[in-house]
Amino acid sequence: VGDSSVLDCHLKNGVTMVTWKFSPLIGAPCTLGYRPDTNTTNRTTCSDNMNWKSRPDLDASLEIWHVGIAQEGNYTCEVVSVDGSFHKEYYLTVLVPPRPSLYCDDHGSPVCEAAVGKPPARVWWVLESNSTPEKEGHDNGTVTVLSRFTARSTNVTNTTCMVFHPTGNWSQSIAC
Repeated sequence: VGDSSVLDCHLKNGVTMVTWKFSPLIGAPCTLGYRPDTNTTNRTTCSDNMNWKSRPDLDASLEIWHVGIAQEGNYTCEVVSVDGSFHKEYYLTVLVPPRPSLYCDDHGSPVCEAAVGKPPARVWWVLESNSTPEKEGHDNGTVTVLSRFTARSTNVTNTTCMVFHPTGNWSQSIAC
């Protein structure tokens, strides 16, 4: 999320048409087209943050700025030339880093939370715990993972929560 992404599409000799088709997980499909014979481009229901990387007659790559969850899905570049039709397919997966936090609840128990991550984060306690993480899905495809520390021993005063995610890991200790 927030980064830019470039999807390559190589031109062939004698190009008659180049088309990018995007099928998002949610929302309307998008099409970008280019015809060299008329030097025209066409776009249908594409968001403003995606377009040709440069001039489509020189480079048919697609650039997506400030990638968001709405840009997740299938992308296909089709190049039609005198030699035939050529396809290049991509599936863009958008990773959303969770917002980790560690705090003490009203009962004095440690609570570790990895809010609105995609995919869901894995939450672990350094000391053994009887807790089972709870997951709450959100409409935008992100997931919040919450784990309450339940000690197997009553003499635990300090514990550490660790959050693992493809975008990075995090750990913090707390005494409640």
